[in-house]
Amino acid sequence: MNHTLTSLIIYITWFTAILLVLGLFRSYLTLAGGKAANSFSPTGTEVSPFAERLCRAHANCYEFFPIAGGLMLAALATGNTAITEEFAMYLVHARILQSVVHIISTSVIAVYIRFALFLVQVGICIYWIIGFCNLS
Repeated sequence: MNHTLTSLIIYITWFTAILLVLGLFRSYLTLAGGKAANSFSPTGTEVSPFAERLCRAHANCYEFFPIAGGLMLAALATGNTAITEEFAMYLVHARILQSVVHIISTSVIAVYIRFALFLVQVGICIYWIIGFCNLS
Protein backbone atom coordinates (compact mmCIF):
# COMPACT_ATOMS: atom_id res chain seq x y z
CA MET A 1 0.00 0.00 0.00
CA ASN A 2 1.38 3.43 -0.89
CA HIS A 3 1.75 6.35 1.53
CA THR A 4 -1.15 8.25 0.01
CA LEU A 5 -3.65 5.45 0.55
CA THR A 6 -2.22 4.63 3.98
CA SER A 7 -2.46 8.28 5.00
CA LEU A 8 -6.04 8.54 3.76
CA ILE A 9 -7.07 5.44 5.70
CA ILE A 10 -5.29 6.65 8.85
CA TYR A 11 -7.00 10.05 8.56
CA ILE A 12 -10.42 8.39 8.24
CA THR A 13 -9.61 6.02 11.13
CA TRP A 14 -8.54 8.94 13.35
CA PHE A 15 -11.66 10.87 12.42
CA THR A 16 -13.77 7.81 13.31
CA ALA A 17 -11.89 7.24 16.59
CA ILE A 18 -12.65 10.79 17.76
CA LEU A 19 -16.29 10.30 16.77
CA LEU A 20 -16.39 7.02 18.72
CA VAL A 21 -14.92 8.64 21.85
CA LEU A 22 -17.42 11.48 21.53
CA GLY A 23 -20.30 9.02 21.12
CA LEU A 24 -19.19 6.87 24.05
CA PHE A 25 -18.75 9.95 26.25
CA ARG A 26 -22.24 11.21 25.40
CA SER A 27 -23.71 7.72 25.83
CA TYR A 28 -22.14 7.46 29.27
CA LEU A 29 -23.57 10.84 30.28
CA THR A 30 -27.01 9.81 29.02
CA LEU A 31 -27.03 6.35 30.59
CA ALA A 32 -25.71 7.71 33.88
CA GLY A 33 -28.75 9.97 33.94
CA GLY A 34 -26.84 13.22 33.67
CA LYS A 35 -28.18 14.37 30.29
CA ALA A 36 -31.12 13.67 28.04
CA ALA A 37 -30.06 12.03 24.77
CA ASN A 38 -31.50 14.91 22.75
CA SER A 39 -29.97 17.70 24.83
CA PHE A 40 -26.41 17.76 23.49
CA SER A 41 -25.34 20.78 21.48
CA PRO A 42 -22.99 20.31 18.52
CA THR A 43 -20.33 22.35 20.33
CA GLY A 44 -20.30 20.37 23.58
CA THR A 45 -20.04 23.60 25.59
CA GLU A 46 -22.85 22.65 27.95
CA VAL A 47 -21.14 19.44 29.07
CA SER A 48 -17.55 20.31 29.97
CA PRO A 49 -14.42 21.98 28.61
CA PHE A 50 -13.15 18.51 27.62
CA ALA A 51 -16.35 17.80 25.65
CA GLU A 52 -16.04 21.14 23.90
CA ARG A 53 -12.42 20.44 22.92
CA LEU A 54 -13.37 16.95 21.74
CA CYS A 55 -16.20 18.35 19.59
CA ARG A 56 -13.90 20.98 18.10
CA ALA A 57 -11.16 18.43 17.38
CA HIS A 58 -13.77 16.32 15.57
CA ALA A 59 -15.03 19.37 13.68
CA ASN A 60 -11.48 20.30 12.66
CA CYS A 61 -11.11 16.84 11.12
CA TYR A 62 -14.25 17.09 9.00
CA GLU A 63 -13.63 20.71 8.07
CA PHE A 64 -10.23 19.91 6.57
CA PHE A 65 -11.04 16.49 5.12
CA PRO A 66 -12.51 17.79 1.82
CA ILE A 67 -9.19 19.49 1.10
CA ALA A 68 -6.68 16.88 2.30
CA GLY A 69 -8.84 13.85 1.59
CA GLY A 70 -9.96 15.25 -1.74
CA LEU A 71 -6.40 15.79 -2.90
CA MET A 72 -5.33 12.31 -1.80
CA LEU A 73 -8.38 10.78 -3.50
CA ALA A 74 -7.63 12.77 -6.67
CA ALA A 75 -4.06 11.48 -6.66
CA LEU A 76 -5.24 7.91 -6.17
CA ALA A 77 -8.02 8.15 -8.77
CA THR A 78 -5.80 9.66 -11.45
CA GLY A 79 -2.70 7.59 -10.77
CA ASN A 80 -0.76 10.69 -9.72
CA THR A 81 0.28 9.59 -6.25
CA ALA A 82 3.81 10.76 -7.04
CA ILE A 83 2.46 14.22 -6.17
CA THR A 84 1.24 13.19 -2.70
CA GLU A 85 3.54 10.32 -1.71
CA GLU A 86 6.40 12.33 -0.24
CA PHE A 87 4.32 14.27 2.29
CA ALA A 88 1.15 12.19 2.83
CA MET A 89 2.30 10.68 6.10
CA TYR A 90 3.55 14.06 7.36
CA LEU A 91 0.09 15.48 6.72
CA VAL A 92 -1.73 12.78 8.66
CA HIS A 93 0.76 12.97 11.53
CA ALA A 94 0.25 16.74 11.71
CA ARG A 95 -3.53 16.20 11.71
CA ILE A 96 -3.37 13.67 14.55
CA LEU A 97 -1.00 15.82 16.60
CA GLN A 98 -3.20 18.87 16.06
CA SER A 99 -6.21 16.93 17.37
CA VAL A 100 -4.32 15.57 20.37
CA VAL A 101 -3.02 19.01 21.33
CA HIS A 102 -6.53 20.42 20.91
CA ILE A 103 -8.07 17.75 23.16
CA ILE A 104 -5.39 18.13 25.83
CA SER A 105 -5.21 21.90 26.22
CA THR A 106 -6.37 25.35 25.16
CA SER A 107 -3.41 27.18 26.68
CA VAL A 108 -1.75 29.88 24.59
CA ILE A 109 1.22 27.65 23.76
CA ALA A 110 -1.14 24.81 22.79
CA VAL A 111 -3.01 27.14 20.44
CA TYR A 112 0.30 28.17 18.83
CA ILE A 113 1.28 24.52 18.42
CA ARG A 114 -2.11 23.65 16.93
CA PHE A 115 -1.85 26.53 14.50
CA ALA A 116 1.67 25.51 13.46
CA LEU A 117 0.44 21.95 12.84
CA PHE A 118 -2.48 23.35 10.84
CA LEU A 119 -0.07 25.43 8.74
CA VAL A 120 1.96 22.28 8.01
CA GLN A 121 -1.20 20.65 6.63
CA VAL A 122 -2.18 23.70 4.59
CA GLY A 123 1.36 24.01 3.23
CA ILE A 124 1.39 20.37 2.16
CA CYS A 125 -1.98 20.75 0.45
CA ILE A 126 -0.84 23.88 -1.39
CA TYR A 127 2.26 21.98 -2.53
CA TRP A 128 0.00 19.20 -3.82
CA ILE A 129 -2.28 21.66 -5.61
CA ILE A 130 0.75 23.15 -7.35
CA GLY A 131 1.83 19.62 -8.27
CA PHE A 132 -1.55 18.94 -9.88
CA CYS A 133 -1.42 22.28 -11.71
CA ASN A 134 1.97 21.36 -13.18
CA LEU A 135 0.74 18.13 -14.77
CA SER A 136 1.17 18.15 -18.51
